[in-house]
Amino acid sequence: MVFNFAGWRCATSCDIVHLIQQDIVMDQTASPFKFIDLFAGIGGLRRGFDVIGGECVFTCEMNKFSQETYRANFGEEHEIAGDITLVDAADIPAHDLLLAGFPCQPFSLAGVSKKNSLGRAHGFADETQGTLFFDVVRILRHHKPRAFLLENVKNLLSHDKGNTMRVILHALDELGYEVDFRVIDARSWVPQHRERIFIAGFRRDHKTTFSFNDVIIPDGPNPTLASILHPENGSEAADERYTVGKKAKVHERYTLTDGLWSYLQRYAAKHKAAGNGFGFGLVTPDKVARTLSARYHKDGSEILVAQRGKNPRRLTPRECARLMGFDRPGTNDPWKIPVSDTQAYRQFGNAVAAPVSVAIAEAMSPWLTNMVALRSRRERLG
Repeated sequence: MVFNFAGWRCATSCDIVHLIQQDIVMDQTASPFKFIDLFAGIGGLRRGFDVIGGECVFTCEMNKFSQETYRANFGEEHEIAGDITLVDAADIPAHDLLLAGFPCQPFSLAGVSKKNSLGRAHGFADETQGTLFFDVVRILRHHKPRAFLLENVKNLLSHDKGNTMRVILHALDELGYEVDFRVIDARSWVPQHRERIFIAGFRRDHKTTFSFNDVIIPDGPNPTLASILHPENGSEAADERYTVGKKAKVHERYTLTDGLWSYLQRYAAKHKAAGNGFGFGLVTPDKVARTLSARYHKDGSEILVAQRGKNPRRLTPRECARLMGFDRPGTNDPWKIPVSDTQAYRQFGNAVAAPVSVAIAEAMSPWLTNMVALRSRRERLG
């Protein structure tokens, strides 16, 4: 079986050609693995591990709107827990893999700047978010899963002059995990610069040779925004929520008002005169977007699509789903967006780019199933 995942070809245990290329032979005894999805958001990390045959046995996500989107797309397989600090580790089912996109605001450039301006703590000193990493540690210590994968913003590496990252790596090392990490830009899969740090670990008593060097990053050609924008030429069926008419034109409500467009231009000019790089990001279909953020719902300034003869427009939530790799034009099973535009923008801005998760999952998959054992058996038999 081969999954067509948002336009990226992702192999499963039955894709013999792919496995032979990796010098791995599978049989029908392939072992499934169980995983948990913490700080799940709308399931960006999960997407990759579903593709390689994992079974999600526990989900935790505090935001009720993200829970709604998660359920709409993954079903009602189990109850979604809310506040992780109120969850006893013993009540979490046994699992082989822990996934956690623990909150990034205490470490992000924008988050740190905002907290500094307000005189508030950030990083691990932020008691409401920063210390949630230690809930990950608490669960790892109790269950000792075979592996974990964590995700955060790139700024985690430099936060507090590198001390935050040292604390994280030391804590994971003390738990008995061999750890590797890498900053990966989703640009190779989607038309967006989106650098995120991924931290993976395997228990030392579960010997592997995994490293992020195993993650296959496409050589190109890299996609442009044309691959995710509504074509507006009638080749795409109209979606009454985002597009209208026979040509499925983007709804006028996504075009900036004269007042907002004037404000953004004045704001950009002011900061340019001051020597700052702040301003809006105006793009055309042949370009690549800036990083989509959770604040996109406010004014859309980081990604504005140029329009001939009128003000630029925001991306629609459907285009954001495609920009994050959850969806692609023409799919028969589009990503479900049951929430308001405001909530959808927040969710996609906070999400993990799905095809990056798929690539990492494929690199980790030999060590999460019995593929390694089968390969070793074949080598012993000559």
